[in-house]
Amino acid sequence: MSRVGKKTIPLPQGVDVKIDGQKISVKGPKGNLDRVIHPATTVKSENGVITVLPVDESYENRKFHGLTRSLVNNMIIGVSEGFTKTLTLVGVGYRAAIKGNELNLSLGYSHPIDFPIPEGLDIKVDKQTSVIVSGCDKEKVGQTAANIRAFRKPEPYHGKGVRYADERIITKAGKSAGKK
Repeated sequence: MSRVGKKTIPLPQGVDVKIDGQKISVKGPKGNLDRVIHPATTVKSENGVITVLPVDESYENRKFHGLTRSLVNNMIIGVSEGFTKTLTLVGVGYRAAIKGNELNLSLGYSHPIDFPIPEGLDIKVDKQTSVIVSGCDKEKVGQTAANIRAFRKPEPYHGKGVRYADERIITKAGKSAGKK
């Protein structure tokens, strides 16, 4: 059995879970999430605790035990607390702004980049060089932050680009560093 999958998931106050066969719906103060879980696992809710169990102990079914437990746990955390990713823009003239339902980015290209804000997510700009992506779906928050970062990844010589706030860029020495 999976070590992660064995752990039970406590339900926080104000979170409602409905299980209908392989479909699980979680409702909380931050929003609603639905997901169809893999048929190799079953989810049970009893006395404010959710348990994920494999259908049987075959290798194929055990593979999805911990994964399903993590996905359900992330749904519950998302609707109760939410998830955030912070991006930092590093470079001369790099800035961000919100215009309507779009994130406008100036990243050193000859044109501005207009990124449409996905449904169900909240994007805020702090000090023009910090972008905060937040929402209840961990997968959607992470993918949106990765899509914004992909417009201008940090380069290794000066460290310019869009990076995660907790990301550390190791810069390389330039061409003349090796000569004496």
